[in-house]
Amino acid sequence: MLLAVAIMSLLMAALGEVLIQSSNAERQVDSRLKQLQEARFAMERMVEAVGRAPRLLLPLADNPATNWREQVREQRLPPAPPEGSSVLASAVLAVTLDPAADRDGNAVADADNDGDLVFDEDLPADNQRDGAPGIVGIDDDGDGLVDEAGGGNGDDDEDGSADEDWMDGSDNDADGSLDEDTPSDMNNDSGTADDDGDGLVSEDWLDPVVFYLAGGTLMERRPTPWDENGDAVIDGRDYTESPIAEGVSFFRVERLPRAASDRAQLLDLTLTVADGDGPGVTLHTQVRVGGRL
Repeated sequence: MLLAVAIMSLLMAALGEVLIQSSNAERQVDSRLKQLQEARFAMERMVEAVGRAPRLLLPLADNPATNWREQVREQRLPPAPPEGSSVLASAVLAVTLDPAADRDGNAVADADNDGDLVFDEDLPADNQRDGAPGIVGIDDDGDGLVDEAGGGNGDDDEDGSADEDWMDGSDNDADGSLDEDTPSDMNNDSGTADDDGDGLVSEDWLDPVVFYLAGGTLMERRPTPWDENGDAVIDGRDYTESPIAEGVSFFRVERLPRAASDRAQLLDLTLTVADGDGPGVTLHTQVRVGGRL
C-alpha cells in the first residue's frame, strides 16, 4: 500500500509539472499571437498611410549643421540616451493625408481644405495651420524639444528660422530637406500669399497623419474636416488620436538615402511589441511614399 501511494505521488507530481509547463507554453503562445496581431495591425496602418501619402513630412532629412541624425528617429523603452546635443530620443512618422480620404462623407476630400479639387496648393506660412512651430505637439527636428518658438509659428521645421525654404525643389536653407518651410507666398516670387489665384489667401494647408509613441503605446493622429477641438474654427488643430499598438518597446523610422533616379522617398520601419510573456515580436519593412497612389 505504501509503495502504491509513493508511486501514485510521483506520478501526480510529474503530471502536475507537465500541466504547469503546458499552461505556461499555452500562455506564451497566446501572448505571442497577441503581440503579433498588435504589431501587424500597427505596421499595416503605417504602411497604408505612407503608401497613400503624396508627401513625407517626418522624419526630416539629415541637417549637416546638427550633431544628431534627423533622418533616423528611434525610440525604445526604457529610454535610450539621445544623440549629440539632442535632449530626448523620440520616434515619429508623419505624412500628408490620403487624397481619397473623406471622413465626413461629403464627397469632398478631407485634404482639399478649400474644396477646389487641388491639394495643398496654397499653404499658409504656418504650413499645417495649427498655431505651432512644426506639427503641433511633436518634436519635428529630433532635438528633444516640442514646439520650440525660436522661429514662431511659421517655423515648420523647428530650426529657429521661419519661411526660409520656399517651393522650388531646392534646399534654400542648406539643411538637407527640400521645400519643408515655405512662406505664405510659397514660391517666394510675387509678394502675394494667394498662390492659386482664387482670391483667397493661404486657405489650403497640409493635413498631417502622425504616428508617435506615448509611453509604450503607439498612437495614430488623423486630421478631421470638422471642428474637433470646439474652438469654432476648422484648421490643423482639429484631429483625433487613437492607440494602434500597446506594449511597444521599440519604434524606429529611417528616411533612406534617395538617389536622383528614385521615383519617391523610401522609408525603413521597425516596430517591436513586447507586452506580456516572451521576448516580443519585431516587424520590419520598407515602404515608398505614395507607392499605393
